[in-house]
Amino acid sequence: MKNLLIKKSRLLTIAVISLLFAANASSQAINWKSLDKKQRHLINVNAGAEYGFTIGAGYGYQLKTKMPIVLTIDHSFPAGDKISDDFKTRIGGIVRIYQVNDFQFSAKIQGVFRRYENQLARLVNFGSDMSAIAGYYKPKWFVAGEAGFDKAIVTHFKHSASYKQNFPEVIDGWYEPATGGNFYYGLQAGLSFGRNDIYVKGGKLLEQDFSTKPLLPFYLQVGYTIRL
Repeated sequence: MKNLLIKKSRLLTIAVISLLFAANASSQAINWKSLDKKQRHLINVNAGAEYGFTIGAGYGYQLKTKMPIVLTIDHSFPAGDKISDDFKTRIGGIVRIYQVNDFQFSAKIQGVFRRYENQLARLVNFGSDMSAIAGYYKPKWFVAGEAGFDKAIVTHFKHSASYKQNFPEVIDGWYEPATGGNFYYGLQAGLSFGRNDIYVKGGKLLEQDFSTKPLLPFYLQVGYTIRL
């Protein structure tokens, strides 16, 4: 019975981190029609709602390839007293796959590293984030839809002293198999002028069982990108 309680408590903690950090709002939106081939560097700042108020920053580098590819890295964290306790960092890239006149289709693949800490445990997680984006792009504006899946693959537990007092048999370490994930889908739109892009993203979240919704089943973000 005691082992069962420990297992249930661990799974509950895993669910918490999945809900808190599985949303996608912190990656920047790209207007492919305004992105010049000579503009290699994309610097982004953003703020929004992902189970709370979040702040983020990102950097993109456009490769010298025939098919437009932007390598990306971004970092986000929720506002709070100890911003170092919880954060999410993603590294990957966005590639424009296909274009028909002003309609363009792209794909995003990123590896995810995130940290979450509360009074029960500190969790460090590795995962993946993949999505498809399709939209209508003009030099001065764009609107697109995005759908993707953020998966928590493996999580490391370090339980607090108070948790171990109640459950002395609990063991710190890596937990496998994959601990959960969220589907997300929504819209993004933006305005472009000079070397600048201003955009907004918003949508809904759904857990991987296709029926359960998070406490706040949506995400929203406003961002700014300068192209250099």
